Amino acid sequence: MSGQKINKKLFQDRKRTNILSNPEQKFISYLVPRIPNSLSSDGLTAIGLLGSLMILASFLLAEYVHLNYLLIGIVGFFIQWFGDSLDGRIAFYRNKSRKWYGFALDIIMDWVSTVFIGLGYVFYAPGDFKYSGFALVALYGWAMIISQLRYKITDKYTIDAGILGPTEIRVVISIVLFLEVIIPGSINYLVIFICVALFFINLADTKKLLDLGDIRDADEKQNKLNNP
Repeated sequence: MSGQKINKKLFQDRKRTNILSNPEQKFISYLVPRIPNSLSSDGLTAIGLLGSLMILASFLLAEYVHLNYLLIGIVGFFIQWFGDSLDGRIAFYRNKSRKWYGFALDIIMDWVSTVFIGLGYVFYAPGDFKYSGFALVALYGWAMIISQLRYKITDKYTIDAGILGPTEIRVVISIVLFLEVIIPGSINYLVIFICVALFFINLADTKKLLDLGDIRDADEKQNKLNNP
């Protein structure tokens, strides 16, 4: 699959800047033609949601049964990526895309999935570490709001914060889950580190967003002056 080319048609609706975008898009281009016709875009969305439920279940099982069940969460993240990444792409491939329906469903499912993952960690984390689970959900929600506002201001949709996107975040959290199985308790400090990193990334992206808003305001005022 190293020689797989990117099907640019599948990604024409959004700009990707994440560090894994090239191999990810090659992999998606490879997978899309191989998805059975019986599996619809909505079906893939449901698969992504199933992955999120698996992550939630992995935290619950790790807390109440055995720590090793956290590894189910890594499988859950892959299933979540599979459904979330392919549902819109398969619609483009089959010329059945529904821009605003798909956009709305994607955002809602992303938020629901984020809440499931955060809830799972809250059940798992001891004592005051539970608050970092709440913070993680809130900070990721902040990043989602920035993404939607950027789309509104620029008319260009991107889901990445520089070189980081949802795929990179899935990979990072999967590594955190693996490390927790090897070094119990490490997840609590790593989640705090992720929260701090997200906070500063969001601050920088908020500043960029406000600058974009200023530019659009100036352009609109200039257009009104030129076209009274």
